[in-house]
Amino acid sequence: MTVIVARPVPQRRNASQRHALVATSHMRLMMLLMLFAAAVTLVVGRLAMLGALSGRDAEARVAALAARGDIVDRNGAPLARTIDAWTIAVHPKKIIGDKMEIASRLAALMPDRGDQAWFYGQLSRNVSFVYLQRRASPALVEQVNAIGEPALVFARETQRLYPQSTMASHALGFLSTDGHGMSGMERVLDERLLDPTKAGQPVALSLDTRVQAALESELGRAMGTFSARGAGGIVLDVHTGEVIAMVSLPTFNPNRVGMAGSEELRNITTQSVFELGSTFKPITMATAMDTGVVTSFARRFDATHPLKVGGYTIHDERGDPKRWLNMAETLIYSSNIATARVADEVGPQRMQAMFRKLGFDTKPDIELREKGRPLLPTYWARTTTMTTAYGHGIAVTPLHLASAYAALVNGGVWRPATLLKVAPGHAPVGRRVISEQTSARMRQMLRLIVLRGTGRKGEAPGYRVGGKTGTAEAAVAGGYDRSRNVATFAAAFPMDEPRYVVLAMLDSPLGTKETFGWKTAAWNAAPVVGRTISRVGAMLGVVPDATRDIDVSDIVPTLWQDPSRVQPTGQ
Repeated sequence: MTVIVARPVPQRRNASQRHALVATSHMRLMMLLMLFAAAVTLVVGRLAMLGALSGRDAEARVAALAARGDIVDRNGAPLARTIDAWTIAVHPKKIIGDKMEIASRLAALMPDRGDQAWFYGQLSRNVSFVYLQRRASPALVEQVNAIGEPALVFARETQRLYPQSTMASHALGFLSTDGHGMSGMERVLDERLLDPTKAGQPVALSLDTRVQAALESELGRAMGTFSARGAGGIVLDVHTGEVIAMVSLPTFNPNRVGMAGSEELRNITTQSVFELGSTFKPITMATAMDTGVVTSFARRFDATHPLKVGGYTIHDERGDPKRWLNMAETLIYSSNIATARVADEVGPQRMQAMFRKLGFDTKPDIELREKGRPLLPTYWARTTTMTTAYGHGIAVTPLHLASAYAALVNGGVWRPATLLKVAPGHAPVGRRVISEQTSARMRQMLRLIVLRGTGRKGEAPGYRVGGKTGTAEAAVAGGYDRSRNVATFAAAFPMDEPRYVVLAMLDSPLGTKETFGWKTAAWNAAPVVGRTISRVGAMLGVVPDATRDIDVSDIVPTLWQDPSRVQPTGQ
């Protein structure tokens, strides 16, 4: 019998091989797992880093906006605030529902943003993220969320809110997407409003929202009535230079600045320069008296016929008196001819010196960055001196003129304008441009223009208004557009103790049936000022008093014509 004996050695060899294979497999598996873990760690780490960076950027933007201080008017009324709000957005590439149906429901919830076609276009964009609504209310967020589309997302963020909407938008300005001021006082005060050491301390502007609202209302009404292209207005404190109201039309909503065009964003009162016509005549008269060129108030100048100088002829309006006129009559009847004769005696050096004193050779003196440079003649011929005397051939901003009129009536001191509230006793010293005696004469003559001349429709009963109308052809490239004009009324009140200048300007107004076709300042700009003063005078602390007025008894006897015969049809 054959006995078979098992060999243990080969068995041990097979077991060792199996153990080795298992160990190798484990090692390979571990290496694979380690590589996979490393890859995952790398990806996760990269995502975390990007998330942290973007999060920090977003937090920085939110923090910057959250820390931005408030802006208020001179009485504490809010003009610009930073608030918490919701944002509604969508990831177009992740939409799983029917885009047309979603667009329909969104349009029903947010009709002010667009119709169904607009929302469908946003949902179909080839981008990863689109904002649909910012500054959304919690109720709207809840309604949009109820649509049930996962691609619609919501976030809470801080927003700059202008609670007065379009009011004083050009003075306030607006912010960029990263929370920095882009224009207006938001830009001027950017560093101050972001200063963490001054958080919670609002900045008070010189504006008064009540006065601002009234002037905007009256200018908007006139702009519509006379189909004007634009309008501007200013209320200025004659003793401090504080801008109580600043209006530029058309306007824009700083809450939705992306919907505004260049015309809406332009500040007419500080950026646009105009030939402001006969409003310059009081400046000429003040220069003549202050320099001693005209020493007798009763002295008369020939306005019996057009004035020819070289190849140029200076005319007066039809219906103006063809007489020799004294200083007051020249302003009452707004005579170009008599004004030109006065300026001819003043001469180019004295006229230019006065324009420089009033700041007409530089951009308007105010904090805003949006400022236009005046257009002054580069060559002063004899006719240049004559025509600039009545506002032809020289272009300045409405703010230039308002500051000049403040100096004419406040005792003769020019001060820079400011949009910041001035503490009592801290008004800038300014610079003297005319004597107190000349300023007193100007107050008398400006009052007579409203009582007897072209400014009669600018009167506000009880407020003793004085001012001058100005109507000039609109300057265009290469000359003038005779079909268009710029109508301005610059005034101050009360003339026995002036406190405020009020200016209204209309760009390219048209005549109406009520104005008998006239489109001059006497018919359109002057009434704006009169109505505004009647609305805001008491708010500004001026008590109407029909028993008071400035004394003009020494001038009235020198006036040759019965005031009832003067019609406000001219400049």
